[in-house]
Amino acid sequence: MTRVLLTTTSFQDTPGAHQQLLEKAGFEIVRERGPLPESRMLELAGSFDAFICGDDAITRAVIEKSLPRLKVISKYGIGLDKIDVKSATEFKIPVLFTPGVNHTTVAEHAFTLLLALEKNLIFAVDATRQGQWKRKTGHELLGKSIGIIGLGRIGKEVAIRARAFGMEPIGFDIYWDEAFAKQYQVRRANTMDEIFASSDYITLHTNLTPETRDMINAKTIAKMKKGVIVLNCARGEIVHTSDMVEALKSGQVAGYGTDVLDQEPPPADHPLLKQPNCIVTPHVGSRTFESVVRQASCAVENLTLYLAGKKPHAQANQV
Repeated sequence: MTRVLLTTTSFQDTPGAHQQLLEKAGFEIVRERGPLPESRMLELAGSFDAFICGDDAITRAVIEKSLPRLKVISKYGIGLDKIDVKSATEFKIPVLFTPGVNHTTVAEHAFTLLLALEKNLIFAVDATRQGQWKRKTGHELLGKSIGIIGLGRIGKEVAIRARAFGMEPIGFDIYWDEAFAKQYQVRRANTMDEIFASSDYITLHTNLTPETRDMINAKTIAKMKKGVIVLNCARGEIVHTSDMVEALKSGQVAGYGTDVLDQEPPPADHPLLKQPNCIVTPHVGSRTFESVVRQASCAVENLTLYLAGKKPHAQANQV
């Protein structure tokens, strides 16, 4: 029997069709509560034919120890930065993933963060729960510009919703979809500096790569409008934490809404958790019942298709 390590908590905790798909596949399933650090993955490695993983640390060492038994890695989600895809390719281990399953959910979450910041939602809720009737004046989104860094599936959904709010979307992406931009009147920025200089809000929807790591730092923040709001539903490491903290304290950045951090889960003394103009959610941007079922079903289907010698929905590497 094929033995599979399943680590994603949202997969395990959410009822839906994916549970029946997994049961029907007939695998022996071992469940762990991820995301798992490299140390735990190394303890488990070597006794599984496949992983259905989330943001677990699947390093070269983990892959090496998993051989020769490991046949395939099926990622639940789209971000591959926690998987050493290069090493997996070298050892001929296919890495499957699930693009196109969570763009609606993540785009909605970006606006959840933005509205919470601009309407002072956390302050108002906390005050009324404490029996106080304190009020702060907020801001409308109407007429504001929103710079979207990364106009892929999620970035496009953000642009569509921005238009619905009466906002001006400005996009930056190496791969530009002219037809989409024309349909939704997305102004193209030729450089990120144009985004920084022009946007009232900036939202990040790009992969974590060596080029994007610490992309939002003291130097780039200085190029932004004073009082900008920055949103991050991509990866925490795209934003340099200490530089963002200083910008929040100085007022250069009026608010930072993020679903991701450079350490997850964060230590109790993580500096962003102490900033009153920062909202942090625990990496739940894609965690809705609808999105979980789509992601999990696709991850299971990818795995079963590959093991049956058929083409999976999406593969990140060529082996």
